[in-house]
Amino acid sequence: MHVWFTRAGNAYSKVNESLADRSRLSSRSQQQSTSDPESLGVGAAPASAVARDEGSLQGAAGVFQALDEAKVGRRHWLTVLTAGMGFFTDAYDLFIIGTVTVLLTPIFHLSTAQVSLLNSISLLASVLGALVFGRLMDRLGRKKMYGVEVALLVAGAVASAVSWNFWSLFAFRLLVGMGVGGDYATSAVITSEYATRRQRGRLVATVFAMQGFGLLAGPAIASILLGAGLSKAVAWRLMLGLGALPAASVVYLRRRVRETPRYELAIKGDVAGALESLNWAVGDQAVELAWSVPDGGGLSKPRLADRPYLMRLVGTAGSWFLLDVAFYGNSVSSPLIMKALEPHASLLSHTLISLAIFALAAPPGYWLAVFLMDRRGRRKIQWQGFAVMGAAYLAMALLPGGSRDVAPFLALFALSYFFTEFGPNETTFVYPSEIFPTAIRGIGDGLSAGAGKLGAFLGALVVPSLLQHVGLRGVMAVMAVASLLGAILTLAVLPEPMGKSLEEASAEDGIGSGPGVSSAPLGDFGYRAAVTGGAPSGAAGEVDLEVAEDSVDLEEVEAVLGAALEPLEAESSPS
Repeated sequence: MHVWFTRAGNAYSKVNESLADRSRLSSRSQQQSTSDPESLGVGAAPASAVARDEGSLQGAAGVFQALDEAKVGRRHWLTVLTAGMGFFTDAYDLFIIGTVTVLLTPIFHLSTAQVSLLNSISLLASVLGALVFGRLMDRLGRKKMYGVEVALLVAGAVASAVSWNFWSLFAFRLLVGMGVGGDYATSAVITSEYATRRQRGRLVATVFAMQGFGLLAGPAIASILLGAGLSKAVAWRLMLGLGALPAASVVYLRRRVRETPRYELAIKGDVAGALESLNWAVGDQAVELAWSVPDGGGLSKPRLADRPYLMRLVGTAGSWFLLDVAFYGNSVSSPLIMKALEPHASLLSHTLISLAIFALAAPPGYWLAVFLMDRRGRRKIQWQGFAVMGAAYLAMALLPGGSRDVAPFLALFALSYFFTEFGPNETTFVYPSEIFPTAIRGIGDGLSAGAGKLGAFLGALVVPSLLQHVGLRGVMAVMAVASLLGAILTLAVLPEPMGKSLEEASAEDGIGSGPGVSSAPLGDFGYRAAVTGGAPSGAAGEVDLEVAEDSVDLEEVEAVLGAALEPLEAESSPS
């Protein structure tokens, strides 16, 4: 419905007057002249741009204010649980493959090179998975890809359990890796785009914290199967096949998640679809009454090659790469590391030691990071975690007895694990889902995750050989260097997105193709009229009314606004 800006102001004024008997206006609102279009936040912005104050965005941030300021509800936690099950499976598989290859070495007559490949090939495949799914999410939408990646993971896990030789297992591990990589790209972005501003870090970090349960489940199940006296030929198949269960449980739920409001509006320009998704996520906390869709809607299209985003990509991808060299190298090869530390102990003993370390260090680290993510900030948690990891690895490499005496080594190893989780293992997952605009968020996250999985592949591939050639101390020295470089990179290039809207954190342009959307803050009624403007002289603006509190009768609002605008509709209709 097209109206002149001044008439839009008059319509908004009539709504205020009709609802005044039900809501108390503040003295500032009563004195404000709503016949002036600036009272609606339209101002005199030029057609070529949306005015933007330093550190804040108008336009997109205003459109999504209802989502940003909503209380965390059932649909938020459903999204988190649905996303988190994939990471439970990822962490379970991360540990279990190291135990499986130890069991399979005499059965499949595996060489050291083949063990390294089986331990790492799914990580290499996850690089491709992250890139492919990240790109397709930006092109086709978040919803169309969500659930496909976890279905690949399930299929790969089941097939791995029935493999018959090295090459069949190798091929099925590729399939698992594709699913894992796709899960990294899709789950973080979808959770972030649905999350509220103040608790976005906590919600996205909770998804990743499900890894902690997977890290416990892996050695726990391995210990149970080994302790039960099952033959190696049966035990390894059960270990791999059980990994499919948690992921399979959420395939249907992922397919039911709606397209995110941000993708609907920013990429597709579908206001109606965005509002349906918004209401699906936050229910009656926010309802927007939209009478028309802005022509050519959607955000301007940024490029990943633009310097600000390229530098952010260097930070997110580089720090994730360095983290995973250390983290996956140690985690996948933990049975070999334990064997190098205690060469005469049994596989069950090594598995139980790994379980104890994970139980004492990993879950507390994960959940402390979740608790403090929106209090201390991503940047501080990340660089401090890298620094403590580097110090612990360096101590294991340099201190007398640091790599020979069991007790000091295990204490330092557990410390490094704690600050991996209460540090970059959480934040490298959160960061890329926040600091890239919607149009390139999928590929930005996919490239970052892909770089991380490449580091994981190299770490898992190289550690077994490093243990043979430079020993345990040499391995820890390499991990120390990677960790300290990660701390430096974090401080050098990564911004702090804590407390900012997703649009502000990603430096996203205002809504509209040239013109933008400006909007007034939520008024005392809990609603806002927004006018898309900046059009050339003689063109029309458009009116949206957003209601963010259920203290207002929405049907009455619609009826009053419709009555106020009806004469304008008749006047503007062609005779």
